[in-house]
Amino acid sequence: MFLKKKILILILLALLLLSSCTKPSKFTEPAKKPGVSPPPIPSKISMGEKKEPVLKVYVKQTGKIESMPIEKYITATVAGEIKNDWPMEALKAQAILARSYVLNFVSTKTSKYPGADISTDFEEAQAWNPANINSRIKKAVDETRGEVAVYNNKYIDAWFHSHAAGQTAMAKEGLNYKKPEPPYIKSVKSNDSPDAPADIKHWTVSFTKQEIAEALQKMGLNIKDFKNISIGTKGASGRTINLNFDKTSVNAPDFRIAIGSERLKSTMLDSVNYDGNKLTIKGRGFGHGVGMSQWGAYQMAKQGMKAKDIIMYYFKGLNIVKIW
Repeated sequence: MFLKKKILILILLALLLLSSCTKPSKFTEPAKKPGVSPPPIPSKISMGEKKEPVLKVYVKQTGKIESMPIEKYITATVAGEIKNDWPMEALKAQAILARSYVLNFVSTKTSKYPGADISTDFEEAQAWNPANINSRIKKAVDETRGEVAVYNNKYIDAWFHSHAAGQTAMAKEGLNYKKPEPPYIKSVKSNDSPDAPADIKHWTVSFTKQEIAEALQKMGLNIKDFKNISIGTKGASGRTINLNFDKTSVNAPDFRIAIGSERLKSTMLDSVNYDGNKLTIKGRGFGHGVGMSQWGAYQMAKQGMKAKDIIMYYFKGLNIVKIW
């Protein structure tokens, strides 16, 4: 009887072993998830697979095109876009987005400066300030070397802004984005740091009638005179989508660019008052509000969050991949 039981146990063990051989082991390397594979480096800047690309950069400050390794360009870009004494993880998040921005630009756009892949003109691309480079900026760029944010194997539009005034915006709302809403953009609450300057958190700006008329003309609008200016529709984040000039609707993000985005700091408008000669606007925040808020990243980094977690908070469905 004992022998029969022993034989039965051995047969069962053999069957279990055979069964395990026909099923995938739990230790088998998992298949890569969609979106994890790094996209190719654009051919016009590529030095070969997994090698650092080289950019032809139109340096607006000198009026010349310079060839430089992409990480050198990124270092000066991070120094131009964010303060060099900020928390390290905020600097790293900025470096990853800056690198992603450049590769997306080179992949999808053409510089307005003939012969260049990109420029140091912040109206075309990103700010660029080599004078602000310090050891912390260098460390942030070096420790994220080759890391980019991708979605479905494509470089993202790596949007960022200074201060979200509590809530980020979708691309159409904040930028009057003409293409379909990118699937990786979302509107989220932003815990923008209380350390932000007072004139970013709340601000008031005034424009003359002449300045307004010139901005409308720059937009290609045939509005020669107007008696009233008011806030029209607002988006889900609270930003103004349209301003009404009498009965004519004018896109607010486009108007902000035309009249000067450094002065009209955002479209998170609280009040608009026009007295026939002067337009006075009260608002909050700084920038278009899409993607990562830098003052939000600052606060999250101070609270111990890592760069990749910061980026994942402000965007959705991304992968951070290292391509060189």
